[in-house]
Amino acid sequence: QVQLAESGGGLVQAGGSLRLSCAASGTIPNPHVMGWYRQAPGKQRELVATITFGDSTKYADSVKGRCTISRDKVKNTVDLQMDSLKPEDTAVYYCSLKLFIPRVSDYWGQGTQVTVAS
Repeated sequence: QVQLAESGGGLVQAGGSLRLSCAASGTIPNPHVMGWYRQAPGKQRELVATITFGDSTKYADSVKGRCTISRDKVKNTVDLQMDSLKPEDTAVYYCSLKLFIPRVSDYWGQGTQVTVAS
Protein backbone atom coordinates (compact mmCIF):
# COMPACT_ATOMS: atom_id res chain seq x y z
CA GLN A 1 0.00 0.00 0.00
CA VAL A 2 1.51 3.30 -1.13
CA GLN A 3 1.37 6.16 1.33
CA LEU A 4 2.58 9.75 1.05
CA ALA A 5 3.42 11.91 4.04
CA GLU A 6 4.01 15.66 3.63
CA SER A 7 5.68 18.14 5.93
CA GLY A 8 6.97 21.68 5.84
CA GLY A 9 3.93 23.89 5.36
CA GLY A 10 3.23 26.97 7.43
CA LEU A 11 2.83 30.73 7.53
CA VAL A 12 5.36 32.95 5.83
CA GLN A 13 5.58 36.60 4.83
CA ALA A 14 5.48 37.57 1.18
CA GLY A 15 8.93 37.27 -0.32
CA GLY A 16 9.88 34.49 2.06
CA SER A 17 10.69 30.84 1.45
CA LEU A 18 9.35 27.45 2.45
CA ARG A 19 10.48 23.93 1.73
CA LEU A 20 7.92 21.16 1.48
CA SER A 21 8.92 17.53 1.83
CA CYS A 22 7.11 14.33 0.99
CA ALA A 23 8.09 10.77 1.84
CA ALA A 24 6.61 7.89 -0.10
CA SER A 25 6.35 4.44 1.43
CA GLY A 26 5.32 1.10 -0.01
CA THR A 27 6.16 -0.60 -3.28
CA ILE A 28 6.89 2.00 -5.94
CA PRO A 29 7.73 0.49 -9.32
CA ASN A 30 9.36 2.34 -12.18
CA PRO A 31 8.40 4.29 -14.15
CA HIS A 32 6.60 6.75 -11.94
CA VAL A 33 6.17 10.49 -11.49
CA MET A 34 6.19 12.39 -8.22
CA GLY A 35 5.04 15.94 -7.80
CA TRP A 36 3.21 18.69 -6.02
CA TYR A 37 -0.23 20.14 -6.64
CA ARG A 38 -2.10 22.85 -4.78
CA GLN A 39 -5.67 23.86 -4.16
CA ALA A 40 -6.72 27.32 -3.06
CA PRO A 41 -10.15 27.96 -1.53
CA GLY A 42 -12.85 27.93 -4.18
CA LYS A 43 -10.45 26.80 -6.91
CA GLN A 44 -9.60 23.53 -8.58
CA ARG A 45 -6.49 21.59 -7.71
CA GLU A 46 -3.65 22.62 -10.01
CA LEU A 47 -0.21 21.37 -10.86
CA VAL A 48 2.77 23.06 -9.24
CA ALA A 49 5.64 20.84 -10.32
CA THR A 50 6.42 17.24 -11.22
CA ILE A 51 9.58 15.18 -11.56
CA THR A 52 10.05 11.83 -13.25
CA PHE A 53 12.33 9.02 -12.15
CA GLY A 54 14.63 10.21 -14.94
CA ASP A 55 14.67 13.67 -13.30
CA SER A 56 12.69 15.44 -15.99
CA THR A 57 10.83 18.33 -14.41
CA LYS A 58 7.73 20.31 -15.25
CA TYR A 59 6.56 23.54 -13.60
CA ALA A 60 3.42 25.62 -13.70
CA ASP A 61 4.07 28.95 -15.37
CA SER A 62 3.02 30.71 -12.17
CA VAL A 63 5.92 29.22 -10.18
CA LYS A 64 8.69 28.99 -12.77
CA GLY A 65 11.84 30.61 -11.48
CA ARG A 66 10.54 30.62 -7.92
CA CYS A 67 10.17 26.92 -7.16
CA THR A 68 12.50 23.95 -7.49
CA ILE A 69 11.43 20.34 -7.26
CA SER A 70 13.95 17.68 -6.35
CA ARG A 71 13.93 14.06 -5.29
CA ASP A 72 15.95 11.44 -3.48
CA LYS A 73 15.53 8.15 -5.30
CA VAL A 74 16.99 6.11 -2.49
CA LYS A 75 14.74 7.56 0.19
CA ASN A 76 11.73 7.97 -2.14
CA THR A 77 11.27 11.57 -1.13
CA VAL A 78 10.38 14.63 -3.15
CA ASP A 79 10.93 18.20 -2.01
CA LEU A 80 9.60 21.52 -3.23
CA GLN A 81 11.69 24.59 -2.48
CA MET A 82 9.55 27.69 -2.81
CA ASP A 83 11.16 31.14 -2.87
CA SER A 84 9.85 34.66 -3.39
CA LEU A 85 6.46 33.52 -2.16
CA LYS A 86 3.40 35.58 -3.01
CA PRO A 87 -0.01 35.78 -1.31
CA GLU A 88 -1.50 34.03 -4.34
CA ASP A 89 0.63 30.99 -3.49
CA THR A 90 -1.58 30.44 -0.46
CA ALA A 91 -3.16 27.00 -0.77
CA VAL A 92 -3.17 23.45 0.50
CA TYR A 93 -0.26 21.68 -1.16
CA TYR A 94 -0.56 18.00 -1.99
CA CYS A 95 2.18 15.53 -2.74
CA SER A 96 1.35 13.23 -5.63
CA LEU A 97 2.59 9.96 -7.03
CA LYS A 98 1.54 8.53 -10.38
CA LEU A 99 2.28 4.88 -11.11
CA PHE A 100 2.02 3.20 -14.50
CA ILE A 101 2.57 -0.43 -13.45
CA PRO A 102 0.49 -2.58 -13.16
CA ARG A 103 -1.96 0.17 -14.15
CA VAL A 104 -2.17 3.94 -14.04
CA SER A 105 -2.79 4.84 -10.41
CA ASP A 106 -2.71 8.20 -8.62
CA TYR A 107 -1.87 8.61 -4.96
CA TRP A 108 -2.14 11.74 -2.84
CA GLY A 109 -0.87 12.93 0.48
CA GLN A 110 -3.14 14.46 3.09
CA GLY A 111 -2.08 17.99 2.18
CA THR A 112 -0.16 20.70 3.98
CA GLN A 113 -1.29 24.30 4.34
CA VAL A 114 0.88 27.10 2.99
CA THR A 115 -0.19 30.62 3.88
CA VAL A 116 1.63 33.66 2.54
CA ALA A 117 0.85 36.89 4.33
CA SER A 118 1.05 40.18 2.49
